[in-house]
Amino acid sequence: MRPTNPEKDAEMSVEKTDTLVIGAGQAGVAMSEHLRNAGVPHLVLERDRIAERWRSGRWDSLVANGPAWHDRFPGLEFSGDPDAFVGKDQVADYFEAYAKKFDAPIRCGVEVQEVRRNSDRSGFTVTTSQGVIEAERIVAATGPFQVPVIPPVVPEQTDIFQIHSAQYRNPQQLPDGAVLVVGAGSSGVQIADELMQSGRKVYLSVGPHDRPPRAYRGRDFCWWLGVLGKWDMSAPKPGTEHVTIAVSGAKGGQTIDFRRLAQEGMTLLGMTQSWDSGTLSFADDLSRNLANGDANYLSILDEADAYAAQNALDLPQDPEARKRFPDAPCISHPILALDLGKENIRTIIWATGFAVDYSWIKVDGFDEKGRPLHHRGVSVVPGIYFLGLPWQSRRGSSFIWGVWHDAKHVAEQIGIQRKYMDYHLEASRVSETA
Repeated sequence: MRPTNPEKDAEMSVEKTDTLVIGAGQAGVAMSEHLRNAGVPHLVLERDRIAERWRSGRWDSLVANGPAWHDRFPGLEFSGDPDAFVGKDQVADYFEAYAKKFDAPIRCGVEVQEVRRNSDRSGFTVTTSQGVIEAERIVAATGPFQVPVIPPVVPEQTDIFQIHSAQYRNPQQLPDGAVLVVGAGSSGVQIADELMQSGRKVYLSVGPHDRPPRAYRGRDFCWWLGVLGKWDMSAPKPGTEHVTIAVSGAKGGQTIDFRRLAQEGMTLLGMTQSWDSGTLSFADDLSRNLANGDANYLSILDEADAYAAQNALDLPQDPEARKRFPDAPCISHPILALDLGKENIRTIIWATGFAVDYSWIKVDGFDEKGRPLHHRGVSVVPGIYFLGLPWQSRRGSSFIWGVWHDAKHVAEQIGIQRKYMDYHLEASRVSETA
């Protein structure tokens, strides 16, 4: 009988792959396609189901922020109207179908717990809920929506029901009473509008934002940003790093207009600042934030008009787009403090964004806030790559089609490194036989 060596047997049982992709959302599926096209052996691990965040990490009525003709991968179209804004479950179904189309090597129900660089050989050792995997390269495709951020403003020990927008599903899940939504990006304003339409009294805390037209002169804003070259911006303009984008595909696609929402009954507030014994204070910046959002909106209309004239595009005029709703009292006389009890505000929904969490990657490749140090997804740590980050290579990186193009670049960089290593191995063999 052959003598046993537990350590050696354990080593022999370790699964190995060239490139391990972590996450099977839109980023992981795109990465797998490009790696397959490049002939790179790989495996994709997903702790839940393919595109799970679209299914269970969004509110019930969510639709894509871009039309179906735009927000897709090049290799597959959505069924139905190309100008429609498809629902979240249809988006998840799309990624499942896309992965199946090229037989992506995705393994669901496996959680990655830790990634460590090997100290005595190349590559990384990955600890998962189903064992150990060794890989020469790691692609973290877990996306930007990892850890919901709720600012420490209102104490948890109150009778106020507080949730993040990632936990919101529908109006029925909330206690009776009025609702304060903090954050007026795409998520916050859509949730606030849905709650108001359901009959709730809604307060919306509005910070700095860009407010593009949903459509103008017969073309969706996704088209205008494309022809105007704005999707290819490599970085946000100075001072706009924390400016959110207020855009929506809800109700078939409508331009978000905060003044219209105020006229319809929503109470707008400035940025949320502090809490004192049941009273919330707000900055006196509502008018400025709305004015800056309007300026962004009008600048896009101006650029679109100039582009249409310069290129002799036969597009209909759209004078209604420049009409402005009058200021409601909450704008002309801003509210700087709210007693939540007196206003019967029983719920606060924090639409305040997300933080990243790469603590499971045990390498020295992150800044003081835990954000990856990278160039277009290529980490400063050799062998580590990232995909799905905002502004990873350009403004469009956050969109479905943008992550597909970023994945192509990352796959090309992996291919280049593999070729260098192939040369090294061949040169070493030649040297040994010389």
